[in-house]
Amino acid sequence: MLKKTITYEDFNGNTRTEDFYFNLTRAEIAEMELSTPGGLTQLLEKIVSTVDIKAISELFKDLILRSYGEKSPDGKRFIKNQELRDGFSQTNAYSDLFLELASGSESATAFVNGIIPTVLPT
Repeated sequence: MLKKTITYEDFNGNTRTEDFYFNLTRAEIAEMELSTPGGLTQLLEKIVSTVDIKAISELFKDLILRSYGEKSPDGKRFIKNQELRDGFSQTNAYSDLFLELASGSESATAFVNGIIPTVLPT
């Protein structure tokens, strides 16, 4: 799980600093791998090697929103649903994170490594 502290300006002009959480489970990674022709790893390699800006943009958007969620108060669940995704995507926090990842390979690498489980399915 990745905890990302983002400082952004809300739509009232206020500066806010909030913690946001991102995570992909082993099952979600397996599903992405199995549902991607040639596998997710091959797709990532192709996107990077061809410098396909449109595909990179779509991938970042998908990874950010697919991994975004909120921890339950007791810490047992990581809640992800369309309502939460929509709410986050409508903030400048999302916009700032997207631009950060799209413009910096180190940030993008750290983000991807932070959301992927340490033990992947075999």
